[in-house]
Amino acid sequence: MQRTPAQVATSAADPQDPREGLAAVVALRRLLAALEAENVERALAVGWSWTEIAEALGVSRQAVHKKYARRPGFLLRPKGDD
Repeated sequence: MQRTPAQVATSAADPQDPREGLAAVVALRRLLAALEAENVERALAVGWSWTEIAEALGVSRQAVHKKYARRPGFLLRPKGDD
């Protein structure tokens, strides 16, 4: 049975066993990475610029562009986008 994100977060915050807590941290990182990627792609699809996405994520435009612009299958913006 798959645990909910809330259950995983609870395990990470108050583990009975450090191994369980660290495994929960890894699971949360993967979930957050997937959610970020989905939302970056959604933002690009509706016309957001790399600058707008970067501001929403609290990172530089260069950082978000470097992380996502070259991913295989990822929605790409036309050249010249800020």
